[in-house]
Amino acid sequence: MVGPWVGAVVADASAVTLDEIRAANARFADVNAALAAGYVPDPSGHCIDAAHEGLPAELGGMGIHYLRPDLLGLTASEPRVDGEGTHTDFLDPAILLYEPQEDGSMMLVGVENLVFQKAWETAGNTAPPRFGSRQWDHMADDPTTPADEAHGFAPHYDQHVWFRDNPRGALEPFNPSVSCRHHRL
Repeated sequence: MVGPWVGAVVADASAVTLDEIRAANARFADVNAALAAGYVPDPSGHCIDAAHEGLPAELGGMGIHYLRPDLLGLTASEPRVDGEGTHTDFLDPAILLYEPQEDGSMMLVGVENLVFQKAWETAGNTAPPRFGSRQWDHMADDPTTPADEAHGFAPHYDQHVWFRDNPRGALEPFNPSVSCRHHRL
């Protein structure tokens, strides 16, 4: 699939296309390969969808996040997950996104990178990371709302890249084509 991300430049100045990202991560189609490579399921056990986050349900879902703690540079889990990670390589992403299937299996539907705002700025960056012309999303919890806008993480920037068609765009945070309806805790 060709789109505006073709030839997009990530923050580390390497140019990659959606097809290259998809091909590089095809090895994780089987969730057991992800586990063997050091990815761990989000300890909360949650399957993230917009409605669960207090957002309009029509935005869709993200699925279950499998994290590489070493690439995220995790340093704390309380009071919020925090770290020193500034990893931006989508060919070797810090997060894999899986959609639970009716038969209990998991389907790889996308990848994500996340950099902690404080670490990003401490590394000398004065602007948020970018993927092509798109600035990564900034996430920080607003304590005045019931939802946790940062999903338990310290303030950070993140960027999703969807392998499953997303009518909202391949780089948007939520995908209406991804569902948590088959998630079992």
